[in-house]
Amino acid sequence: MAHDVVTTDKGVGFGVLFSLLAVAGALAMVFAPGQLGKAWGFAVAIAAAIVAVVAVQAYA
Repeated sequence: MAHDVVTTDKGVGFGVLFSLLAVAGALAMVFAPGQLGKAWGFAVAIAAAIVAVVAVQAYA
């Protein structure tokens, strides 16, 4: 009798997706012309990094 285990790579996929979004936010933070743009870039980078870590942990 075989026991098949179904696994998923959603955690890796979501982790990579939100990591790329965090990098985009960090680049926006560096290259944005004004303080408000830099603040939004920082906010996006931090939020995406948190979601990337949570996604990897949730699907582990």
